[in-house]
Amino acid sequence: MNCAVKKDLGLLKQKTLNTIGRYWRKKYEDKVYKIPINISGFTCPNIDGTVSKGGCTFCENDSFAPNLSKEKKSDFKLHPQNNENPYLENQLLQLQTQFEATKAKLIKKFGAKKFIIYFQSFTNTYAPLDTLKTLYEKALSFDDVIGLSIGTRTDSVTDEILDFLQELSNRPIYENSKFNYEIWLEYGIQSVYDKTLEKINRGHNFENIKKWIKKTKQRGLLVCGHIIFGLPDEDQNMMIQSTVQSLALGIDSIKFHPLYVVKNTILTKDFKNDKFHPITEKLYIDTLIKSIKLIPEHISISRVTAGIEDDSLLAPTWCKNKHKQMYNIKQALLKEKLIY
Repeated sequence: MNCAVKKDLGLLKQKTLNTIGRYWRKKYEDKVYKIPINISGFTCPNIDGTVSKGGCTFCENDSFAPNLSKEKKSDFKLHPQNNENPYLENQLLQLQTQFEATKAKLIKKFGAKKFIIYFQSFTNTYAPLDTLKTLYEKALSFDDVIGLSIGTRTDSVTDEILDFLQELSNRPIYENSKFNYEIWLEYGIQSVYDKTLEKINRGHNFENIKKWIKKTKQRGLLVCGHIIFGLPDEDQNMMIQSTVQSLALGIDSIKFHPLYVVKNTILTKDFKNDKFHPITEKLYIDTLIKSIKLIPEHISISRVTAGIEDDSLLAPTWCKNKHKQMYNIKQALLKEKLIY
């Protein structure tokens, strides 16, 4: 057998992973990209005192809202029980401005054709229903938008919100389209262990996660679950079990994140006092690959790592260079004959 034939046989044995990009490309036969949107006024029940104060131990809010950090912030904060929203017009303007700017960049750089608007920062269902309806409807009105992806917590959705989102998901993208709008809920699962959720000041337990993911799926909505590796006192088996039990909930996509320490968080104190040791890159990649091997082919992978490339990052240092992270992950996957 000559070298060329051996090489071809080797390629046949490789498995291409079902990333979210490949899922969209196969479904729509076009390049689909997410546009992150960060609207001022949104907060979290774990920050404003409704559930707890201070947020999750790892959360430094500005680090999760890069678009918002460039804009003038307001002291006004949304709350589901407050029907007054004097800043709605400004929020709609932020939505449109961010969408148009990012869309133009994605078209120029990647030749993007269709878009999912991603309400990213804070808890994007934690607001009066009328405000949510107005923002979501506006987002779907933009040209070339085929759906929404809404980042939130399972303790911050209601039956009324899910009913409205179900209604949106039953609408065709345009007249006579064979596709309806894709409506995703991105839930921060983080861990399936209640003791871990308590340590990170999450403010709810795993039963809450199971309940609301079930309700979401019953309405035909799509769910992306976020998992964090490297949470306090979790070993590799616990991290992998978080993947296993999250997949068992019937989620449609999954995101993996390493826990990293940024300035101005509760976790900062534990790190500086040598009470918290961040996950190593070696352990993270090994845990990631073992988890990826457990994912059924019909469940897409939306993200395999995360980091932040500025001075707010304290540790681990390997989370500062996203390109190097991705290179190392892809190389490790290739050794397992997996193509990301």
